[in-house]
Amino acid sequence: MSRASSRALKHPPVTAPSEPAGAPSDFPVDFPELGVAIDRARRRGRGAQTNASGRFEAEARVAFDDGWQSLEELPPFKTTVGIDTSRKVITRNESPDIGFDRSINPYRGCEHGCVYCFARPTHAYLGLSPGLDFESKLFVKPEAPALLEKELAAPGYEPRMIAIGTNTDPYQPIERERKIMRGILEVLERAGHPVGIVTKSALVTRDIDILARMAKRNLAKVGISVTSLDPKLARTMEPRASTPPKRLEALKQLSEAGIPTTVMVAPVIPALNDSEIERILDAAAHAGVKEASYVLLRLPLEVRDLFREWLMANYPDRYRHVFTLIRDMRGGRDYDAKWGERMKGTGPMAWTIGRRFEIACDRLGLNKRRSKLTTDHFAKPKRNGDQLSLF
Repeated sequence: MSRASSRALKHPPVTAPSEPAGAPSDFPVDFPELGVAIDRARRRGRGAQTNASGRFEAEARVAFDDGWQSLEELPPFKTTVGIDTSRKVITRNESPDIGFDRSINPYRGCEHGCVYCFARPTHAYLGLSPGLDFESKLFVKPEAPALLEKELAAPGYEPRMIAIGTNTDPYQPIERERKIMRGILEVLERAGHPVGIVTKSALVTRDIDILARMAKRNLAKVGISVTSLDPKLARTMEPRASTPPKRLEALKQLSEAGIPTTVMVAPVIPALNDSEIERILDAAAHAGVKEASYVLLRLPLEVRDLFREWLMANYPDRYRHVFTLIRDMRGGRDYDAKWGERMKGTGPMAWTIGRRFEIACDRLGLNKRRSKLTTDHFAKPKRNGDQLSLF
């Protein structure tokens, strides 16, 4: 291993998109100068191509061949799980362009490996890479249900909808064995507290029993992101998320159980999946969905380079076109974080995408009514030592 300038290694140069269309897409060949590139066999089943050091690290390490061919002996990336010992589980925000002020993330990192995930940069706060570390080094909050019950019972707590899945997916593969999300739902149901869930996983159907009971009291709604109906594109872009048919089936089961559901066409990536907007909405409407939303691709911080690397490795012939359109919708930049514009973009292309979405929703009868959750049923959980009521 060698050490060098952290600036040079954390933001390595990417080969300009001058290769002819159809050029070989093996990453080390396309990016010979990319010192943090990981061999394809080692990252099989992962979304990111690299594992560059986090932006807060003073030093960065890269693997290089010292002549002994020792790189061939490195093991594949395996998922490891650490414990998050946070003392609070509800996260607050004051963003004016989102519909909630509090959220819960049962896990840090996400094994789904979606290459475009805007949550990737948060792994840098842990001293880890937003690349492969984000999808292979996970942290679980085993005390989340107990911490949530404690926070809901606090004297000054005022109920409002809690959003879950807005950062990392609460139903990623690790939830099958950990069942942290189910424990959280059990707490929320007992307290009569509203919750909105966003996921890409069909595992959400496991909790239909709880969600259906909560939905009868206007306490729960679920949004499932369907990025593409193309199985190849979905597997390449979201390697460990549920397949598109599984997500549509999950929407159908949730709708049939009386749970308000939303299909989220997110993210919309110009020249890659934007042509599927109408087909996704049509498939979701046939599954019984009544509401829909969309979000334009966001490329904050390290996500830009990770997406660029992925695009060059998998769709080199579309690289120029995709980024030209992205910049047309972001004021000439790769990303604009301005509130009110970061989700939808600006300019003619962004307007066209929005109008197409609206027309398709009108044709399919989507968004005629918006489900509203209530806090009327909220009852603070009893704290240890509280005197029981006689009546």
